[in-house]
Amino acid sequence: MTKTAIEAATLSFAKDPFLNDVEDCYHFEEDAVIVMEDGTITQIGKPSDILPTLGDTKVTKYDDSIIVPGFIDTHVHYPQTEIIGAYGEQLIDWLNNYAFVAEQNFSDSDHAQEVARVFINEQLRNGVTSSAVYCTVYPRSVDALFAEAQKHGMRLMAGKVCMDRNAPEPLLDTPQRAYDESKELIEKWHGNGRLEYVVTPRFAPTSSPEQFEMLKTLVNEYPDVLIQSHVSENLNEVEWVKELFPGAKDYTDVYDKYDLVRKRAIYGHGVHLTERELGVFHDTGAAVAHCPTSNFFLGSGCLNVTNLKNPARPVKVGIGTDLGAGTSFSILQTLNEAYKAAQMNSLPYTSLHSFYLATLGGAEALGLEDKIGSIQVGKEADLTVINMKSTPIIDYRMRYADSLEEALFVQMILGDDRAIAATYVAGSKVYAAQNH
Repeated sequence: MTKTAIEAATLSFAKDPFLNDVEDCYHFEEDAVIVMEDGTITQIGKPSDILPTLGDTKVTKYDDSIIVPGFIDTHVHYPQTEIIGAYGEQLIDWLNNYAFVAEQNFSDSDHAQEVARVFINEQLRNGVTSSAVYCTVYPRSVDALFAEAQKHGMRLMAGKVCMDRNAPEPLLDTPQRAYDESKELIEKWHGNGRLEYVVTPRFAPTSSPEQFEMLKTLVNEYPDVLIQSHVSENLNEVEWVKELFPGAKDYTDVYDKYDLVRKRAIYGHGVHLTERELGVFHDTGAAVAHCPTSNFFLGSGCLNVTNLKNPARPVKVGIGTDLGAGTSFSILQTLNEAYKAAQMNSLPYTSLHSFYLATLGGAEALGLEDKIGSIQVGKEADLTVINMKSTPIIDYRMRYADSLEEALFVQMILGDDRAIAATYVAGSKVYAAQNH
């Protein structure tokens, strides 16, 4: 049994600050030691209390740093790693010109393995310890990603994209193939270590009613798997869904008719969801992944998170990078853009709200709050260490930060991958910056 210990300031959340008094939602310690053993957190406390109990265990101290729960990316496309920053008009054109072209390369296992390696390394370098990931229609793309994540002991969720229409021929499966291949992948990977399977229809326009029927059968056979797709990202897309599914009340209803809106179902974007749809998300426990860098890049709009968190019918919300229409692996940079989206809705929220979304909020959205998302004894030891003075200008700016809230705000506005001092997954250090 390997025991490791780290020391720095710590920040963790216990409740949703959008729905409770912010001061009641988080716990901050200016200096604490976290002890990790067998993949879980076994002790947390003041150095004077913990250090005498550790014997020969070496403590790694991070100066000018804060330890937070590992960041959770609730919506990301690993096959699109190679097309980040591709100029591409709006959603449908971008899919046709870039995403669908890149995803055809994943019929090659070697290519899938290479991209999976780059993707996982970048996530760890950015302090992301768990994510919900879209693969491609090819099962080997799922195998490659899970195998890479397993090398690092990550709690990772992923699935084969299911599409049987409105996409290039090489990327199409059939209703039966979607069911068969997904079922085989569930049997192979779901619950294998810290890996979980996600049933993944890409979005309503690329699945026929027949395919949705097969996926409905699948999710009812395996009620503990996750579900992910996209909803109401772009206004033209919303109109297209109306044409394709004239019998549905709205975009959400397309999924709801096939039992795909429930707890542990997370839908990317949700920018243009109606009040009726938000009520469905609240009633079922389904969640929205907020993907601001992608929404801005493709001109899709500004999600109003505060409206989603309306206390009358609050919806679970996590943060998603949504690479490759998303423009950064950095959760800090994604929080920067999320703040701007909130400003565009004239409803800004604090840095504490933001860090909640990136940690416990993401865990709640994925139904994993009992395992990850906060720093507690018994929780899995996924931690991110943020260097609060990672660049010369941040170092200078921090001289004038006079509260925790302001210090965190500086990090999410000015910080990026350089701010990540170290990343711990299941108690093991899987990334360390060169200057730490």
